[in-house]
Amino acid sequence: MEPLGAGDPIRLGPYRVLGVLGEGGMGKVYFGREDGGRTAAVKVLLPELAHDTHLAQRFLREAHTARAVTSGGVARVLNARTDDHDGRPWIATEFLSGPTLDDAVRRYGPFGADGVRALAASLAATLGDIHAAGLVHRDLKPANIVLTSAGPRVIDFGIARPEHGLTLTTTGQVPVTPGYGAPEQVLGRRVGPAADVFSLGAVLAYAATGQRTFDGTHVAAVQYEVVHGEPRLDSVPPELRPLIAPCLAKDPAHRPTPEQIAGAFAPPPGADRIWRAGALAEDIERRGAEADRQATVVGQGPGAGTGPSRRRLLRTALAAGGVLAASGGATGAWWLLREEPRKIPAAGLAQKAEPLDILAGSHGTAPRELWGPLPVAAQAVDGVVTTPLPVLDVVVFAAAGGGLAARLTTDGKEKWRLPGVRPAAGLVALPEHRFATAGSDGALLGFEASTSRQAWSVKDADTGRVLAADESAVYLVTRGGKLRAVDIAGRRIRWTVPLPEAAVEAPGPRAAAGNGRLVVFGADGDVVAVDTASGATAWRLGDQSRSALQPLVVNDVVYLGGRSLTALNLRTGTAVWKEKETDATEAPQKGAGGWGPAVSWRDQVFAMDGTALCQVFTELGGALPLERGAKGPQPHNPPVVEARTIWVVQGDGRGVAAHSVVSGRRYWTWSAASRGPWGMSSAGNRVFLVNDGKLTAMPTID
Repeated sequence: MEPLGAGDPIRLGPYRVLGVLGEGGMGKVYFGREDGGRTAAVKVLLPELAHDTHLAQRFLREAHTARAVTSGGVARVLNARTDDHDGRPWIATEFLSGPTLDDAVRRYGPFGADGVRALAASLAATLGDIHAAGLVHRDLKPANIVLTSAGPRVIDFGIARPEHGLTLTTTGQVPVTPGYGAPEQVLGRRVGPAADVFSLGAVLAYAATGQRTFDGTHVAAVQYEVVHGEPRLDSVPPELRPLIAPCLAKDPAHRPTPEQIAGAFAPPPGADRIWRAGALAEDIERRGAEADRQATVVGQGPGAGTGPSRRRLLRTALAAGGVLAASGGATGAWWLLREEPRKIPAAGLAQKAEPLDILAGSHGTAPRELWGPLPVAAQAVDGVVTTPLPVLDVVVFAAAGGGLAARLTTDGKEKWRLPGVRPAAGLVALPEHRFATAGSDGALLGFEASTSRQAWSVKDADTGRVLAADESAVYLVTRGGKLRAVDIAGRRIRWTVPLPEAAVEAPGPRAAAGNGRLVVFGADGDVVAVDTASGATAWRLGDQSRSALQPLVVNDVVYLGGRSLTALNLRTGTAVWKEKETDATEAPQKGAGGWGPAVSWRDQVFAMDGTALCQVFTELGGALPLERGAKGPQPHNPPVVEARTIWVVQGDGRGVAAHSVVSGRRYWTWSAASRGPWGMSSAGNRVFLVNDGKLTAMPTID
C-alpha cells in the first residue's frame, strides 16, 4: 500500500480513504474504512475515463453482476455508485486478506491430493451458486481465487455474462486468460456453465502440480493447445486424474456439472486444514492482522487541527511494518485492476463475435424466449396477477390448478409444487432464500424457496394479503382490513393497527419497507408511513393518487407515483423534490393520475408519465422524457431494470417493451397482441413475465 497523493480523494461515499492499493488501466484502488470500522477495497474509474458514459456503465456492471450471486464463496460487493463530487463511479468490495491461489502455490508449493479435493468441493459449490443466478463467470483462474481462513473465494466478475450471452470479442482479442478459458471461449462461441467447469479443471490441475495443463511459448500457441491439444496431466496425482480429466473435455456436453464435481471430489474430514493450519494459514492470519492494524492506526486519526497530517500518519503506519503490498496483503484488491483484453498475433483463434442484434432481434423484433410460455394460474384476482418471485435457483408462481409451483430459472424445468397455499394473498422474499405467503386458513407461512420445505408458520396471522417484508418482519393486511406486522424470528404478531376502509378496497394497498419505515399506499390514494417497530404513524400524505401504486424505497428516500412523481424523506415525509403534478381528471380512467410507480438504477429513477418513459436524477429531480409508448391508461406495473435494460408494460397492456437504460431507446416490444393484466419480475439476467395464464422467461440485453 502507498500513501495518498495529490488528487486522491479523502472520502468515497461512506468510506474514508486510507491508502492506495494499486492502479490499473481503468481504475485506481484504495484501501477504505467505514465509520463503523469495516474495511473495503474501493476502485474508482480514472478521471480521464469518467466522461465515457459507456465505459462508466461497463465499470459498474461488474458490481451489478456480482451482486446477483448470493454465495459465501464469492467476494461480496458492498457498495457501488457514482461519486457526488466529480461524477466518477466507484465499486467497494470486502477486503480479502488472503493470498490468491496462484500466489499460494508459488510460495508454498502444490496442494496435496486431500487439499485439492477440499479446493474442488468448495469451488464447485460456488460455481453452482453462480450458475443458479443465471451467470457464467468466464474467467476462473488461480489469480481470481483468494484463499481466506474461511476457504476459497471467487473474485472478479468483470467479464461475467448471462448464461445465454455471447462472447463479445473482436478479432485478435483474447476473451479469457490463456490456458484457463474453454475451447468455445477461445473460438468466440456461445458460452454456458460448462465453460466454467473447464476452467475449474485447469485450476485444479495447477493446484495439484504448480504447472499449467495447457502451455506454450506464446499466447496463440497456448490457445491452440486448448482447442486442439490434450491436457498435460502426467504430474497430477493418479487418484485425481480421472476426476480432473472429464472437466477438460473439448465438448461442453461431456463435462460434469458442479454438483457432480462436488460429489466426486468429496474431501475427507479435516482436508480444509491447508488454509486453517500451517504456513498458508499463518500467511492469511498475518495479512489480516496487518490490514486491521493499518485501519486502526489510521482510523484513529488526529483531532481536528492538531497532531500530524493524515498522510504523515499513514506513512508512519507503513514504516512500522504495515505494508500490505510487501507481503501480498493487498490481494483483496488487486483483482480489481483488470486491463482490457490483450491483442494476440493469431488468425482465426478468436473469431469475431456475433452482433448484439442477434440477441436483441433485428428491426425491433424481440429475442427468442429462454423458456416458456408455460401454464400458470389463469385468473387474476381483483385485476391483479400474482407476480412471479425469483429466489436463488427457482422462480415461484401461482400454479395452474391451484397452489404454488417453482421452476428452475435456468431452463424452466419444474422443481416442486405446493398445493395447500393461497397465491392470491401474494408472495414476498425473505432472508436466507426463503419466501412467505398465506395458507388457505389465513396462516402466514415461510418456506425455503429451493426445496419448498416449510420453515415456520404463524397460525393466528389472519392473512388477507401480504404486502412487504424486511429482515425482521412480514407486513400484511388482515382479512378484517387491518395492517399487521409479524415478527419472523419470534413467530408472533408484533403489532396491529387500523386502516381506513377505503384504503383496503380492491385491489388493495401496495407497500414497501426499509430503514425502520413501512410505507403503505392505500387504494384510496393516500400514503401513510408507520414505524416498523411499533406501528405508530410517522407521517401521512393525502390524495397522492386515485388508487394504490407500488412505492419505491431507496436508502432514506421513498419515491411515489400518482398525480406527481414525488421523492420524500423516508423518516420525516418532507419533500425532497416533486415532478409535474397532474389533475386527476386528466387520467383516462381511475388510475395513477399521471405518473406510474418508479424503479431505480444507479443515481436515477425511471417512471412512466402517462405513456412517456422518463428519467429523473434522484438528488435533483428534473424529469427527462426518453420515449413514448403505446396509447392507453397508465399501467400499475412497476418497471423492471435488469442488465441495463428497462422493461415496461405498455400503457394499454398490450405487450412489454424493452428500453435502453442509457438512452431510453426502445429495443422491441414482446407479445404485443396480449392484453393485461401482467406480472413482471427479474433476477439473474432474466425477466419473468406472467400474462394470459402463461409464464415466460426472457433474456436481457447486456
